[in-house]
Amino acid sequence: MDESGGSGQPRPGTDRPAKPHTGPTAQTTDPTTPDQHDHGSRAATSPTSPATEVPDVGGATEATTDGTPAAPQPTAGDNAAQDPPTPDDTDTGTGNAPHAPAPGEHADTTPPAPTDLRKPAAPHDPHPADEHRTLAHSGAPKNRPPQSPQPRGGLLMGRPFGVPVYVAPSWFLVAALITWVFGGQLERVLPELGAARYLVSLFFAVAFYASVLVHELAHTVAALRFKLPVRRIQLQFFGGVSEIEKEAETPGREFVLAFVGPLLSLVLAGLFYLAMQPVEPGTVPGVLLAGLMVSNLIVAAFNLLPGLPLDGGRMLRAVVWKITGRPMSGTIAAAWVGRALAVCVLIGLPLLTQSGALGSSAEDNVGMDTVMDALLAAILAAIIWTGAGNSLRMARLREHLPELRARTLTRRAVPVETDTPLSEALRRANDAGARALVVVDAEGTPLSLVREAAIVGVPEHRRPWVAVSGLAQDLTDGMRVSAELAGEDLLDTLRATPATEYLVVEETGEIYGVLSAADVERAFVKAMARPS
Repeated sequence: MDESGGSGQPRPGTDRPAKPHTGPTAQTTDPTTPDQHDHGSRAATSPTSPATEVPDVGGATEATTDGTPAAPQPTAGDNAAQDPPTPDDTDTGTGNAPHAPAPGEHADTTPPAPTDLRKPAAPHDPHPADEHRTLAHSGAPKNRPPQSPQPRGGLLMGRPFGVPVYVAPSWFLVAALITWVFGGQLERVLPELGAARYLVSLFFAVAFYASVLVHELAHTVAALRFKLPVRRIQLQFFGGVSEIEKEAETPGREFVLAFVGPLLSLVLAGLFYLAMQPVEPGTVPGVLLAGLMVSNLIVAAFNLLPGLPLDGGRMLRAVVWKITGRPMSGTIAAAWVGRALAVCVLIGLPLLTQSGALGSSAEDNVGMDTVMDALLAAILAAIIWTGAGNSLRMARLREHLPELRARTLTRRAVPVETDTPLSEALRRANDAGARALVVVDAEGTPLSLVREAAIVGVPEHRRPWVAVSGLAQDLTDGMRVSAELAGEDLLDTLRATPATEYLVVEETGEIYGVLSAADVERAFVKAMARPS
């Protein structure tokens, strides 16, 4: 008889055959809770983010950042599926700070050798006394509702280089604010425009964000050149974000990826300066070109500040990474410099404005202007501080990701034929110390995985009359996971095919066991709880 495990719905035996093998036996365990002390059984844990989102994070005006992974959330329904996020997302943006990553965890068990599912289960390492819960009497898994799909990010504007560009709703608020502020300046410079000055101001707001898009496209093109997938570009409050799903593999590439954004902003500033030369000052074209030149200079200069989540912070991180050989050291250094910059912006920007060092006279900076300057400084400081903190958390998550291995997180499974009564299948599983059931055909080919939640939902007195095939989920190719997967590769595989359980196989096609999404979530949280 063959051995395997999982949960789902019945399906016909049309899957590609995988050579079954039986697993070693051990004492009875609970299928709904990972057996963290059983060195002979395979505990299933599936980490999730990356947007991957597990690399570094960015968040302020043009920062190279990473998205945050969310822990997997298995469901208890018949068709329940889980969508493990990618922890590798790197957001390179001139906008909001990325979300904090979800924690990850790894199992502290050694994997048993793959088992021959056609042989009867033999005794194996016993479980500790506190783990002696039977598969038949296990409690209902505490599963969460399925994750809602990630929002697209706003209004789709196009797909340059195959990457979708979205305009977030917050952009319209900023565009209106820029139109109002710049319109007030035009009233002093070009009073003859009258109400038309707001149309000119709106054009300036759109042109400025077009420059921000060019800045983001520079990050995107560099990422694609380095074979790093880019999920999307989003224009939003205080700039834009390029969501890069993987982290650069070398400090040199990290430096280039961060530097190209400010470099393109400097190039744009130079082009606008050259375009000003033949234009008469004091005209609408002259004022627009001058405003765009100054705006791009400010974007470039601000993003070159050496602190995460700004581009300059990622450049500093790359330098420290190169010197120390440790990406985490670079992240720590750049993140703390970023926090220092946040404090400087919070205190220094209002002081500079009040002193007249930024161009306006101190007498003009009173009343509402003072409040606006303080509010702007507070928002910028909060973005930088939050982005720096997210960078530290994402780096810690990435550091722990290699500990998440399919082989060490997989549960031992018992193979049963489609017409096997549930009570008999549970007896075999408990005798073998297994915590999962795989439905196989007469040839031993795995067909489906029996769902944990379905087992718990069947009253004990009815189990002798319920066939396991009625409690199983069809096994698709996406639910077959290599036992050699680990870290980000494992997360990417699980994210590509959301499910509550996965069949883990050897490279030869032999069944190794069942990987449970619920176990993955626990492992993910446990790993993140440990200090770096």
